[in-house]
Amino acid sequence: MKKIKMCQTAKIRDVYKDFLTSRKVRGVSEKTLETYSTHLHAMSKHLDIEQDIADLKKRDLENMIASMRESGLASNTINSYTRTLKTFLSWCNREGYTSLNIPLYKAEETIKETYTDGELKALLKKPDVRKCTFAEFRNWAIINFLLNSGCRAATVRGIQIRDLDLDNGIVYYRHTKNKKAQVIPLCSPMTAILREYLRVRGGGPSDYLFCTESGEQLTENGLRQSIARYNERRGVLKTSIHLFRHTFARKYLIDCGGDAFTLQRLLGHSTLNMTKHYCAIFDADITKNFDSLSPLAQMKGADTRIRMER
Repeated sequence: MKKIKMCQTAKIRDVYKDFLTSRKVRGVSEKTLETYSTHLHAMSKHLDIEQDIADLKKRDLENMIASMRESGLASNTINSYTRTLKTFLSWCNREGYTSLNIPLYKAEETIKETYTDGELKALLKKPDVRKCTFAEFRNWAIINFLLNSGCRAATVRGIQIRDLDLDNGIVYYRHTKNKKAQVIPLCSPMTAILREYLRVRGGGPSDYLFCTESGEQLTENGLRQSIARYNERRGVLKTSIHLFRHTFARKYLIDCGGDAFTLQRLLGHSTLNMTKHYCAIFDADITKNFDSLSPLAQMKGADTRIRMER
């Protein structure tokens, strides 16, 4: 009688499905799962996902990177794909499918685009409550809120009326990217804006704060399109909601003199690494009080003093 041999052949594509299931069980957001799926589809153009994962070699991964570069993909895009693949392979290591992994592809450091003060003034100008639609008034309130907190669009969509404590000037975030509850302060102008907005919006404690005209929760696409139209009507060509997060970080660090540790808590970063990224991009430390440290400013100041003495 022949002995049955253990055979664990499994295609990369099929193992990846199991990986997605494991992520779902661990509570990973639907958006992250969608990103994982999209990345696999993109990587499949440069890597044979029909091959057995046990046959995957380092050379295959190197050829994948080379193919991505030859196809003209941006370094940041390749970095995103390798980050996803590294997460997948780390899971495969733990599951015993392979001992192979991949280093992260070096991303290109870019200067994050932000809204200018002129654009912000145009967006923050209060609409005429007697003439504007509810959607315009709501969008104005949302943009004020984004500049107050720097939160993500998904967080804005998830806030319920009961999450506000206007007497103490705080808002509770129950739905965040890292699934950790946050308590965020509201400045006095924001508290006043929300009081006025609630008088128009109405609703009960469990209703969503920033809703559609029929009182329903805003969809991701609905919020994005609504803010885009609002910006364009105000003469602002930039329409990204996420740019408000970058803008908040820049203004908090540079214009307002905030510190990285507090910014980390406000932005909801699990570690200081991402916050340090903002600090590095905006050069928060080296721009402060530069007039007192710049050799050029010192010489110009000396010339001015000499002319005044003459």
